[in-house]
Amino acid sequence: MKYGIQLPVQSQSTIYAEPWEAGAGPEDLAEVARAADRAGFDYVAACDHVAIPRRLAPAMSTVWYDPVATLAFLAGVTGRVRLLSHVAVVGLRHPLLTAKQYATLDHLSGGRLILGVGAGHVQEEFEALGADFEHRGAVLDETIDALRAALGDEFPVHHGKLYDFEGLGQRPRPAQARVPLWVGGSSPAAVRRAALKGDGWLPQGDPRARLPAQIATLRRLRGDGPPLTIGAITEPLYVGSPAWEVGRRTLTGPPEALVEPLREYREMGVDQIQVRFRCRDIGELTDQMAQFGAEVGPLLDAGY
Repeated sequence: MKYGIQLPVQSQSTIYAEPWEAGAGPEDLAEVARAADRAGFDYVAACDHVAIPRRLAPAMSTVWYDPVATLAFLAGVTGRVRLLSHVAVVGLRHPLLTAKQYATLDHLSGGRLILGVGAGHVQEEFEALGADFEHRGAVLDETIDALRAALGDEFPVHHGKLYDFEGLGQRPRPAQARVPLWVGGSSPAAVRRAALKGDGWLPQGDPRARLPAQIATLRRLRGDGPPLTIGAITEPLYVGSPAWEVGRRTLTGPPEALVEPLREYREMGVDQIQVRFRCRDIGELTDQMAQFGAEVGPLLDAGY
């Protein structure tokens, strides 16, 4: 079972950001990415919002680094770790623009992109950009098809209800023959979209008790199609015994104890887990990542 991490600093919603992130910057982002590269993490992930309305700013904050720029920056300071958009709200942009940005990122990184996409949820953001919020699910469905075409051929062909293009070439091409496309979201529509159109599924905050039913639905809808990479977001983690209050939901303990609840995800059918560590500063975070990679990661598949 693989493991990745959502980047700190890049997005600073009060749901998950630690206090130290408010004063952090590019070098801290780079250090986290380098730590992930060293510690065997499969990916680092970046979120996507263009503009946060004032009504949501107290909870979401307005700190949302652009994911393409951020992942491209981190591609230059790493050599192995994959680069995940979790998730790109692709309905905010024309698919040819999205394809140009992410194809370039894949090309520059030597084929390390995983394109995670989602429908979005901030109405004012859509309205300011002239995008269709009410029908964003249908927009995403067609956008996925258009992106498949644009990321697949130099001169893609797509004739849809919303987007129509042919005879327009884009280079550079992605380094990967097929860029993995993971669909985010936990609503019935999102799960169906992942099963029918995606290469992977990125849940949005499903508690572990809900995952088996979601996975069963994915498999039923997928049928005999190619294997689907199924993800899960774990509870917050702290490797070892914390000397400070890390919250009642946080999984803590030595590696042998910590790995047991994480293996349960594997037993449900999860292929990759996204982890987040409680930490008081950048040093504690990178120490936690190193310890997880050295002592917990190797135990995740033991016995399988």
